[in-house]
Amino acid sequence: MFTKVLIAEDFDTTNVAVTQLLKELEVEQVDFAKYCDDALLKIKRALLDGDPYQLLISDLCFKEDFRAVTLKSGEALIEKAKEVQPELKTIVYSMEDKSFKIKSLFDNFEVDGYVVKDRKSIPELKEAILKAEKGERYVSPDHASALQDKTVSEIDSYDLQIIRHLASGITQDEIELTFKEKGITPNSKSTIEKRINRLRTYFRANNNVHLIAIAKDMGVI
Repeated sequence: MFTKVLIAEDFDTTNVAVTQLLKELEVEQVDFAKYCDDALLKIKRALLDGDPYQLLISDLCFKEDFRAVTLKSGEALIEKAKEVQPELKTIVYSMEDKSFKIKSLFDNFEVDGYVVKDRKSIPELKEAILKAEKGERYVSPDHASALQDKTVSEIDSYDLQIIRHLASGITQDEIELTFKEKGITPNSKSTIEKRINRLRTYFRANNNVHLIAIAKDMGVI
């Protein structure tokens, strides 16, 4: 069983329940971070000390407050944590239940488990931890079909950047300029327009506003 676990979660009630579970599993050291920046610092510090964390359990959403932070989501935390410690086991424990988001985290960040918070989630989290310890993946049963969702395979990072820019109110001309400044290719206005039209067809959206609404509802952005 894991001996050192870090929980990134900003709600105390969740921390209490997860802590109790880890005690039942006889985890020797359990640490907490209410901010993703703090969690990453703890991971880096543990590595420098030669006593790294073996498992990170993280929420995806963190409530913003007065403090300025660099990492604003569990997704960003997991990405950075994997960069500094690729072998770190990671389990997402979140209320987010969109298929696209779940599959994206497995495909793009190689998380080891995804547990959706609900009334029966603690037993599921226990199973996810046990499977992660054995090198196996786990998804809450009600959402296991997310791993067969073809949407994430058919939409690449280029598409996501376009949708996110549109959602931010950026025009196609501005997207073209931004892509050229960042060296993102293809970056011609005609190519961007064609890609937007393809996305609208794929999502069966009537216009760009409808496309953004569908993308948000699916958890694509």
